[in-house]
Amino acid sequence: MSVGVTPELLAALWRERRPSGPPIAHTFRSTYADHWVRFHSLPGSKRYAESEDEYAIVLERYNTVLDELFTGQEVFVVTMDWSYTPTGPAGYPTPRSELHPRGLRWWTETDDDDPDPEFRIHTRLYAVRRRWRHGCVDDLLRAVAGEALVEVFITDTGLRRIHHPYDGGADVILATPTERDELRDRHAAWLSSHPAGL
Repeated sequence: MSVGVTPELLAALWRERRPSGPPIAHTFRSTYADHWVRFHSLPGSKRYAESEDEYAIVLERYNTVLDELFTGQEVFVVTMDWSYTPTGPAGYPTPRSELHPRGLRWWTETDDDDPDPEFRIHTRLYAVRRRWRHGCVDDLLRAVAGEALVEVFITDTGLRRIHHPYDGGADVILATPTERDELRDRHAAWLSSHPAGL
């Protein structure tokens, strides 16, 4: 992960700074609703890029917001896979290990709603700490935009700001509602017309 940061320390930091829930990216929108804003990746809220020109727009929008959040800072880049056992092979093939080879597993969240242990899902999160620079995770972001990877997020090392890209846009969690409003207003053209901001 990096010198001085272990998976155990990162998990403890998450529990301390984000006690409202586990680090499962698709839950951030509801868990941190007062600090949340969603940006769409393409004009007209188009979900998937169909050309290199559209992928360029997607990456530019992702990177514009990421630069505003993290320029000059260290960040954690987090990826995910899942399995039917805590330590077994991934339940579905993704390019996660190729695109995020240095990621260390730091969290396993078990969905034990099903009483049959054979049907329990273990979501496993992997993190690497790195200095943020424009374009440094473009391969990951492109995979997310094409739905080859899910549940990716980037956060500052204090876990104050979170950027969760998904196929179609990004959910962003800011430190305060005021900061959220300022970011939202700077990129109003990228917002959804849906009343709930979806």
